Amino acid sequence: MKKNSILVACTILLFQLSCKEKTEKPEKTAEMETKIETKVPAPANIIPIEHATAVIEWDDNIIYIDPVGGKALFEGQKSPDYIFITDIHGDHFNPETLNELDLEGVQIIAPDAVKGQMEENLSSKTTTMKNGETKEITGFTVEAIPMYNLRDEAKNFHIKGRGNGYLFTFGDERIYFSGDTEDIPEMRALEDIDKAFICMNLPYTMTVESAADAVLEFKPKQVYPYHYRGKPDVGDVKKFKSLVSEGDPDIEVVQLDWYPNEDY
Repeated sequence: MKKNSILVACTILLFQLSCKEKTEKPEKTAEMETKIETKVPAPANIIPIEHATAVIEWDDNIIYIDPVGGKALFEGQKSPDYIFITDIHGDHFNPETLNELDLEGVQIIAPDAVKGQMEENLSSKTTTMKNGETKEITGFTVEAIPMYNLRDEAKNFHIKGRGNGYLFTFGDERIYFSGDTEDIPEMRALEDIDKAFICMNLPYTMTVESAADAVLEFKPKQVYPYHYRGKPDVGDVKKFKSLVSEGDPDIEVVQLDWYPNEDY
């Protein structure tokens, strides 16, 4: 009788353990499947077009930065979802180019000064951002960073508050486009920047030395010289790379082809 009781007890215990195992396994499997199916976007892909114009591809979003130069320059590129414009000057804002692009469903983001120079067909698609403002846009964020001149002889080229640099946050990646600026305090105060696109040409923006000094202060992981052709002067990107590398070898200087039709 005692043996039978022990046998029954063991049978019940095994049955309970078997049921518990069956109920736990599906939960564990479901959790694992959820982790496997979670999509982690790849880092943003930056495509140089020319001078200050670029295309960003990130997680099915196509972003044009300062599209100028005519539709032909964008041959082979995907149509934009968003267009960001930094300032009113012709190497950043060109209505003719915008009107040649496919703008169906496109949102344009620009400073007030740019929107004020648009005709209705473009202004109706444009959202304005002021310096210091941050917007959430379909999975990423963007902050409008001030851009302006400091030197007395250049202050009228870019007045504080008129134009925007842009700081994009794509997932864990932070990418900064300076627009036309000098080494302003707002640039030097940036933190945790993965990629920084920094202008350097005279007389309109800043010297190579000022650009390098600012980069060494805010320490992006990578820095991309762009917007370095100008008249009469051309920014010496080799000197810029040397200054940055000597000051902090951990900052990688990346040279892209911003002037594909010219030999510099």
